[in-house]
Amino acid sequence: VLSFIVAFGLAKSFTNLGAGALAARVGRKRLLILGWILALPVPLLVGVAPSWTWIVIANVFLGVNQGLAWSMTVVMKIDLVGPKRRGLALGLNESAGYGGVALAAALSGRLSSEFVARDRFVVGGASVAAAGLLISLLLVRDTASHVALEQARDHDQDQTAPSMRTVFPAASYRDSALRSCSQAGLVNNLNDALVWGLVPLFLAAEGASVGEIGLVAGLYPAVWGIGQIGTGHWSDTLGRKPLIVAGMLIQALALALLAASGGVVALAAIAAVGLGAGTALVYPTLIAAISDAVTPVARAPTVGVYRFWRDMGYVVGGLIAGVLADAIDFTAAIAVVAGLTALSGLLVAFDMPRSPRGR
Repeated sequence: VLSFIVAFGLAKSFTNLGAGALAARVGRKRLLILGWILALPVPLLVGVAPSWTWIVIANVFLGVNQGLAWSMTVVMKIDLVGPKRRGLALGLNESAGYGGVALAAALSGRLSSEFVARDRFVVGGASVAAAGLLISLLLVRDTASHVALEQARDHDQDQTAPSMRTVFPAASYRDSALRSCSQAGLVNNLNDALVWGLVPLFLAAEGASVGEIGLVAGLYPAVWGIGQIGTGHWSDTLGRKPLIVAGMLIQALALALLAASGGVVALAAIAAVGLGAGTALVYPTLIAAISDAVTPVARAPTVGVYRFWRDMGYVVGGLIAGVLADAIDFTAAIAVVAGLTALSGLLVAFDMPRSPRGR
């Protein structure tokens, strides 16, 4: 069942790399538009799917869509606001995105009991993809001039965007600030994959209804989405590192509660709220920390590498959760991911340097 998450993660991860590398040459707006064009087949593939393989293929298209479209919205918002309000801009961006996820999750659980699931998905998915494409075509303007202005004002204006050959090792393992963010991002999405793919199965196996599962699935991104408006801005003043460490440890505690819940919906709902709060502390803050550590012209490729590792968490999480759930049980899979999340938070605490402003 979790194969669709693995396919999604692989497609999105490698597209993030390509988007980061091509942003300066092709243009941010063009990649954004291409991403929404590639979203159009997704609801149609699901609507006519004769087998699970078609669902996996649809999620490959969805991963490419998000790797292009979401990567560019992230980079363009950072371009627009400058260095002092990165956290706020990213909090607003991620809040809008995951607020939409929460709304869709809650409505899906409600409507699935009243309408044919595929019909609902085809109409809703096609509407969202078309709206995203039209907004990108008609309203969005490229932000390359903002990058050039920030680079000339605060850095060497003759510096060009670094190659991926330079950026990839720096963001993966050479630079401690970037390395800390990349591993924390991977583990964050590892536990997101668990919640996305395994928790509904865990609750269903314990007798939860579709509506109850939809409630738990909606609470997690709702708290995550709303919370990011405040936490992103908070990271601009308090600093990035404290929020990242605290967020990862709160996620670990929430997952431990979920593992111990026995599938009781009330406890699962509390765990979903805790997990959403922890993720809200981490999600916009990690990308802001990446942006703090590099020059404006290096921003897009470096964010691309970070997002590559972060979304590889879907692949790792899907594999770990699926294998452990098959080999042992759901509770063991959740407990192992809780331990990995706590370890990641401790690694950030010891590995990430603090800037003069506490970041």
